Amino acid sequence: MTALPTRRDEAWRYADLAAAARAWPVTPEAITVAAGTEQTLMLADDAAPGSAGIRQIAVTLEAGARFACYVIAGRGAYGRFALDVTLHAGAHFELGGVLVAGGEQVLEIVTTVTHAGPGATSRQTIRCVAGGTATATYLGKVAVTRDGQQTDAAQSFKALLLDRGATANAKPELEIFADDVKCAHGATVGELDRTALFYLESRGLPPAAARALLTRAFLSDALASIADDSAREAAEARLEALL
Repeated sequence: MTALPTRRDEAWRYADLAAAARAWPVTPEAITVAAGTEQTLMLADDAAPGSAGIRQIAVTLEAGARFACYVIAGRGAYGRFALDVTLHAGAHFELGGVLVAGGEQVLEIVTTVTHAGPGATSRQTIRCVAGGTATATYLGKVAVTRDGQQTDAAQSFKALLLDRGATANAKPELEIFADDVKCAHGATVGELDRTALFYLESRGLPPAAARALLTRAFLSDALASIADDSAREAAEARLEALL
């Protein structure tokens, strides 16, 4: 049995290890996307409120493959989604992640995206809202090997803190061994726009409804790349249920 990680492991630095122990050990999952094909995966913490859940998924994208993954988390006391993605020549990886944390919840998205072949692209868009004393974390590493020339990778993390006791952690990381790459990352943590709130309230929206509207619009940004209309509607309905 694999031992439970400790905080000495940077990938578990912000985790609730006591809660993680309830979901340990974890059975790793593996996905291979064949050359030239496309696949989409929707992940959600469907367990009962107050539970702990961990998903560890290794994804291999063969040449020219496309893989899109969307994560919506907001139910469990502790939820962790860890993705280890390897892209070969011309492959594309898309990640949209939503974390809605309240109370004492701890929610995490942890990714390692390795560009192992030339001309591969990846996009990671993470949006989170944290209230109470909750903790929301995104740890995202993009690794470009010597063969990963002409890599195009981007990471975007934005968080809204609804209460002073809430915490958002972000660590976008780049490890590049090729010299012809385009890699970008950004992280911001803030509050709801008071000017926008005032505008909506001045148009007759109750304060709670105005906050919910702005929060939903902020989080939906992570789901904007879902190509299928019915899938996007289902994801947004799931998000609506969390707000």
